[in-house]
Amino acid sequence: MSRRPSVRHQSPVAGAQARSRAAFRQAFLLVLLATALAVVVPLRAQEPAARVGAPQAPGAVHTVRQIPEACVRLEGSYAQAGAAAPYALQVVPLGGACQPRARYVGAEQAQPSAAAGWTLNDVVKIPEAACPGREAVVQVWRKSGADAPARDGQGQARIYLEQGRGQAAAGASRLPQYSAVL
Repeated sequence: MSRRPSVRHQSPVAGAQARSRAAFRQAFLLVLLATALAVVVPLRAQEPAARVGAPQAPGAVHTVRQIPEACVRLEGSYAQAGAAAPYALQVVPLGGACQPRARYVGAEQAQPSAAAGWTLNDVVKIPEAACPGREAVVQVWRKSGADAPARDGQGQARIYLEQGRGQAAAGASRLPQYSAVL
């Protein structure tokens, strides 16, 4: 005499309740994830941490930062005692076969600020060797260029000749820009 194992059948109401609980659990986890992202994303968008360079002697020319996209190097030097400007910052083009993918614009011309669409890219602090409490602070700003072209039905970014000429005439294909403020 063999017995069949008993099979429990779930009532339609119990099945609906289980689906409802699962949907509520998923919605709750989605809200929790969205809340966590809302807190974390602004924290990641804060200013970059300042990098502190090696102490520099007055009169010694040193590299503050290189901007390879714009094929330039920022060089600085502390002035000797009694000079009008205590620190000088110069932009030096990189030699060789460097092909710029961005443009460097002087701070006077660019006037970089977050309100004008610029993003603070880097902060470099350079202490003076003769006076440890004295340091020069250089802010490197970046402004994005034109947006990437839209993708077509095949997922390719295509620029056709006439369309490219029209964008070039309108100035839409501008390069990203960099600027430095002392």
